[in-house]
Amino acid sequence: MTQLARKLRITDYFSLGWGTMVGVGWLVVMDDWLTRGGPLGGILGFAIGGVLLLPIGYVYGKLVMAMPDASGEVAYTASVFPQPVSFFTGWMMMLAYFIVCPWEAVAVGRIAGYIFPALDSIELYRVAGKPVYLPHLAIGLGLTGLLTLLNYRGIRLSATFQNWTTFGTLALFVVFVGIGVTRGSTSNFPPLFTHTPFISILLVLQIVPYFMTGYESVTKAAEEANPEFRSRSFLRAIWAAIIVGFLFYIIVIAAVGFVAPWHELIGAPFMTAVAFEHAIGSRWIVSIILASALLSLFKVFNGNFVAASRLLFAMGRRGLVDGRLARVHPRNQTPATAVLWVGFATGVCMFLGSAILIPITDVGSLASAIGWFAACAAYLRMNPPTRERTIAWVGAFVALAMGLMKILPFVPGHFSGWEWLALVFWLVTGILIGRPRGSQLASSENALANSEKHS
Repeated sequence: MTQLARKLRITDYFSLGWGTMVGVGWLVVMDDWLTRGGPLGGILGFAIGGVLLLPIGYVYGKLVMAMPDASGEVAYTASVFPQPVSFFTGWMMMLAYFIVCPWEAVAVGRIAGYIFPALDSIELYRVAGKPVYLPHLAIGLGLTGLLTLLNYRGIRLSATFQNWTTFGTLALFVVFVGIGVTRGSTSNFPPLFTHTPFISILLVLQIVPYFMTGYESVTKAAEEANPEFRSRSFLRAIWAAIIVGFLFYIIVIAAVGFVAPWHELIGAPFMTAVAFEHAIGSRWIVSIILASALLSLFKVFNGNFVAASRLLFAMGRRGLVDGRLARVHPRNQTPATAVLWVGFATGVCMFLGSAILIPITDVGSLASAIGWFAACAAYLRMNPPTRERTIAWVGAFVALAMGLMKILPFVPGHFSGWEWLALVFWLVTGILIGRPRGSQLASSENALANSEKHS
């Protein structure tokens, strides 16, 4: 039985967790964030949401130490719940990771078009009134092909790419924020909220799960840890990803509100870049921001690609989807078939164009919240010590509340018809192609035991 390569270190896991979490939403949909809550509503929404995720991150850290399984939530729930529960938990988390891939593939075309306006040409068709351009498709498909090849060839190559793009993004972020805020003013902040303070914060909190999804991707690569890796480092990497993640979002929202009169820029494409250009009065700051965004896009695309392919591979190994998805490349030691399928599906979804961006944000938020709740519930069923049980209860409550915010009809910002349609489509697809009642759990656990013995 060919095993996945064991080459990842704690730096790699931080880059995977934070890199999978923070993409280009801070550039592409900043106007949506500020329309929801205003600068203070956005800051408080991400701050509260980030802090509330720490108990969930703690639970994931404890679970992955006990069960370093690439199936993550599937393994955790399968140990205490019936098989259909573990299948649909994994299927929802698969949506949370996978759906980011076409999101980023579409976004790279939009960013390229902003840099080179000539690329906004050769309109092929429209989806929900938004044009799909041939150059955008070509760029997105090219990047998808590159990352598919990268992940097919080996995890070390993918991790090195992830590290460079992660720390490169952070470095450029420090540069453009540090320069930009020297030209800002507190007089640009008002109005601090776009609705009442409570509603403003609530509307931002609803999208926090989507934009903070990724820290738990650390668990999907748990089987690829270096033999000398200490299991408690999983929790350190997860918490570091969460803390740096929400601090990043807080700072960039505060910076945009500080450097320019943000309410006058609502509706402008790439509002973050426009705000800093307004403050500096020159395009060179935009070049730094766009370079940072491109690096960030590459890493979040790659990170979610890693998580989605590992989860699909592990579900195949457990017999929950076609077992051929569990094939490991004999030389590269990568989940080759799962990698190719994730790449292919990403390319297909790209043809929906930019119309998918906002609805995906909402559906992805619900999918993430469901997975987090299931992980906390599984941990509670394992009867942990009182202190850890209390933390898990807090995590379960937070995850449940984040999910209910999107589906309860009396909560502002709840699902519209398009979001429900996307969710139902995904669930029906899971029923049609999955095997929620097929049980190869015992054999897969025996295979894992044998692999650990031989490694």
